[in-house]
Amino acid sequence: MGNEFHIVVCGSIVPDPLQTLAPQVGPNGPVLQNEMMLPAVLDPWAGHALYEAANLAANTPGSRVWLVCLGPKAKLQQVMMAVSQKAPFQLVVADGTASGFADSYETARVLSETIDGIEGLDKSKMLLFGGWQSASRGSGAVMQMVGEMQGVTEQFQGVDKLTVNGDGSMDVLERIEGGAYLKSVVDGAPAVFGWATGELPEPPNNPQVGMQNMQKNMPALMQAKPADLSGTSLSFSSVEVPQQRRQTRVEKDMSVDDMAQEIVEWIKG
Repeated sequence: MGNEFHIVVCGSIVPDPLQTLAPQVGPNGPVLQNEMMLPAVLDPWAGHALYEAANLAANTPGSRVWLVCLGPKAKLQQVMMAVSQKAPFQLVVADGTASGFADSYETARVLSETIDGIEGLDKSKMLLFGGWQSASRGSGAVMQMVGEMQGVTEQFQGVDKLTVNGDGSMDVLERIEGGAYLKSVVDGAPAVFGWATGELPEPPNNPQVGMQNMQKNMPALMQAKPADLSGTSLSFSSVEVPQQRRQTRVEKDMSVDDMAQEIVEWIKG
């Protein structure tokens, strides 16, 4: 067996963060106003995971990268026209909602089932990449559940750096409190990595890579199977934008302890 990796990146699309987002209750639960009309981008955390995966594959001969997306294929097609120019990968699509209101467990289940259907994937060589968080749901739990469903117990969250050693082991730097890192060593694949921002910049556009990707990815979009997310018991009583509150008072010669105590009492109230 060689030291190549089969890297599966889980990610989806989110509304462009420069847009104003307003939630409302739709016929099937909470939605964003004009959600299908909002311009979309690849989730930033998933983007970091994809670029790290592409860099690892480029430096490890024989490795392959798949991008597994759960989202509406019409919107995915628009986003993939841009993302496909960044790095080489094979797209795998589950046609369904990318809403932040979707249940995390159901999302993980669909992603896991989609991974099971990837042709040519050797799970003994699998590195499961994804965002530590998400711009749409921010639960920080989806990648952990996908890993558990795949039977992968070696999991690392908040990863900023992954270094492959000559013997096939990997050094992992995970974010912890206080701006410090936890350094771990994993013997090899399979393993799950929830990426933070990583260390790589966004790659420049490469039209040639984009053309090669879209030749493979357009059929994947057209053949995407509908994703069933109906198994959830999650419900929302209401959705609204948080109200802004600002209460300012100027105090002179107030001790730090008094300020801290007042803040604690304000929070409790």
